[in-house]
Amino acid sequence: MVVDSEIREAVSDLLNGIGEDPARDGLRDTPARVARMYSELFSGLDKDPESVLTTTFAEPYDEMIVLRDVPFFSMCEHHLLPFFGSADIGYIPGDRIVGLSKLARALEILSRRPQLQERLTFEVADAVEKALDPLGVAVRIQAEHLCMTMRGIKKPGSKMVTTVTRGAFRDNSATRAEFFDSVARG
Repeated sequence: MVVDSEIREAVSDLLNGIGEDPARDGLRDTPARVARMYSELFSGLDKDPESVLTTTFAEPYDEMIVLRDVPFFSMCEHHLLPFFGSADIGYIPGDRIVGLSKLARALEILSRRPQLQERLTFEVADAVEKALDPLGVAVRIQAEHLCMTMRGIKKPGSKMVTTVTRGAFRDNSATRAEFFDSVARG
């Protein structure tokens, strides 16, 4: 849970630390604005991603379901700079399917935390696996990290790709290939 007063004080200290005057006209309201922003950016900290995956439907569908190109934004926990991109989430249902928007909502909750892309990929797969008990789940995330674009090596446009495969996606190379073919960027 984001504590507004602590963030405002920390931002004011940060502005002082970089040699700025937090009381000057253009910065006077910045600590409060940043506190409101952090409340939104980290709103996933007190939410359970599995809770949005509970509305399911009994459907005798036993083929792959893939939600492609779901945009997301998150904050790198190492530098507190954004990383952003898109996720592809696939699963092979057991007895039940879930509305596609629910997959996007689970991603949204998990991305609204201080994150690592690798962890985010695993956590999305974990949520789908626990909530749906599918025959398999696969997640692919592609993202650009501003900590690599704005500072350090300064390589804009570089993207990191992480993947997780479980169940039928891991055990069956043809199923895995079908997923990756369906999400291939052309």
